[in-house]
Amino acid sequence: MPPIRAILFDKDGTLFDFQATWGAWARTLLQELSAGDDARAARMAAVMAFDTGTARFRPESPVIAGTGREVADLLAPLCGQPVDQLERRLSAAAAAAPLVEAAPLRPLLAALRAAGLRLGVATNDFESVARQHLAGVLDLFDFVAGFDSGHGGKPEPGMLLAFARHCNLTPAQVLMVGDSRHDLIAGRAAGMATLAVLTGVAGAADLADLADAVRPDIGHIPELLGLG
Repeated sequence: MPPIRAILFDKDGTLFDFQATWGAWARTLLQELSAGDDARAARMAAVMAFDTGTARFRPESPVIAGTGREVADLLAPLCGQPVDQLERRLSAAAAAAPLVEAAPLRPLLAALRAAGLRLGVATNDFESVARQHLAGVLDLFDFVAGFDSGHGGKPEPGMLLAFARHCNLTPAQVLMVGDSRHDLIAGRAAGMATLAVLTGVAGAADLADLADAVRPDIGHIPELLGLG
């Protein structure tokens, strides 16, 4: 790793375990959107690459790295709702999702801050939802951006470069941490070091070619950066 002065995290699958957080949420959402129509629910599950029996997303799911708008675009034709209306509904439902931390967040983030690191979040979720999900640790972040914050969504590097500017750092001084190829492609495009974590859906073999390092979860960051 080059000398790192700031860390930018993806949210879902990185700060929060993806399957544990979003599996049950998605199954409930599909039941509500299908209004009891099993065939409609199955069609929506298929486009989401979601197994309703196990409540788990498959690795190819467009939901994993997609923006809230992209998910609404996928589902709207199948559930008979206008895209804008469905996007608002998805945002409200996501904000209420039960979250499972990938590692105990407050002690980890506090330790990184104490080591002098700046911290941020770049997610393809809605910024407002991200802020609600991070409410318990929001004070530890310098920057939070969603796909709707004006910087674009991943895999484009706009959010990442905005974070570097916000911290008055060069991209090379920032570590991008994520669980998907979208995260790591964005990190490479921005000129940042990249860390892949395995608390999403992708495995190490899916991410290693884009990562400077691969670790089981974000709890390994202090060791990776030699922070003790």
